[in-house]
Amino acid sequence: MRQVRRGAVPPPGPGQAAPPYGGGVPQQPSYADGRGHGGQDGYDSGYNTGQVYGSPGGRGPAGPGPGGARPAPDWRRRIKWTAITVVTALVVTTVGTYFWADSKLNREVDLSKVIDRPETGEGTNYLIVGSDSREGMTKDQMKDLHTGNAEGKRTDSMMILHTGDNGSTLVSLPRDSDVEIPSFVGSESGKKYEGTGRHVKLNAAYAEDGPELLVRTIEFNTGLHIDHYVEIGFAGFANIVDAVGGVEIDIPQDIKDKKSGADFKKGEQTLNGEEALAFVRTRYALPGSDLDRTKNQQKFLSALASQVATPSTVLNPFKLYPTMGAGLDSLIVDKDMGLFDLAGMFWAMKSVSGGDGTSMNMPVSGSVGGNLKWDDAKVKKLVEQLRNDDKVTVSGD
Repeated sequence: MRQVRRGAVPPPGPGQAAPPYGGGVPQQPSYADGRGHGGQDGYDSGYNTGQVYGSPGGRGPAGPGPGGARPAPDWRRRIKWTAITVVTALVVTTVGTYFWADSKLNREVDLSKVIDRPETGEGTNYLIVGSDSREGMTKDQMKDLHTGNAEGKRTDSMMILHTGDNGSTLVSLPRDSDVEIPSFVGSESGKKYEGTGRHVKLNAAYAEDGPELLVRTIEFNTGLHIDHYVEIGFAGFANIVDAVGGVEIDIPQDIKDKKSGADFKKGEQTLNGEEALAFVRTRYALPGSDLDRTKNQQKFLSALASQVATPSTVLNPFKLYPTMGAGLDSLIVDKDMGLFDLAGMFWAMKSVSGGDGTSMNMPVSGSVGGNLKWDDAKVKKLVEQLRNDDKVTVSGD
């Protein structure tokens, strides 16, 4: 059996002080195998050289495996769990975004109050309304956007967007269109008002009893079933444009209109929210007045939808969420409107902008009493094509 032997501590030499505590620094032990110590046969463990046991060359513990090599990483397992983590995060984010966005929709319009409705046809018909609502705007905002300060709200633009298997069709309804107010049930009172055959401008229907009477009047005068209703006010429109960073559009002519605040030179340019609102509201500076204005509105809304649906907006959360927030907060829709319906509407408008659809005004044959009179024959054919989801061959001004 090996023994640990310690050498004797020599006494201090002449003139040397004794070590403290009665002893000197102990001599490092040596290991002997019983045949003596300090000789050739003695075993030196190497401990006093600073080596660490169990490591070649004293470099630390040997790793597992042959020769101390580490095992290769399990890349398949790592990739699998990384993929699961990414997919889970995407699902949670998507579901959360859906419920957040769905909760922001203002479902205020009840189309079940509309009476004597036409039969539902093929495809989907959206009534898109731009109102002059100033709700939530400060006096400074009204001044900057040149909206005036009139109380209440009226329709500033009205369009029917048809989506189906034969492409999308966007039809503008001039607000000066001559229409008959039919029998209807008051949206608030619930009282039935019998029709008297009176004719008014189309925007008067909205002013009289809101979205429900507007839908009732359009359905009565066209025979086309309206599936969904979407409305946006002045401030909401401007906020959406600003959220996407402006919209690029080619302005066909120089425009200067003090009432709307428009002051544009002909050519391509990017409009911010204030400028965009002035552009779509311009009326008196155009040669064709209301008809030309509806063409500008169609053109800009299609360009806006195209801008919203670009990858730079959809795939960028720093642009997507502000855009969705600005848009959803300011939209008023019918009670049956869902996010997928709204997304379908935007994609259809983008297709119109991209040339895969048709945009037109409601066909007009002249005027009566200062109102624009629709071309009855063309309107009948147009409605029949939309109802059957046929390719639209009718043209409008």
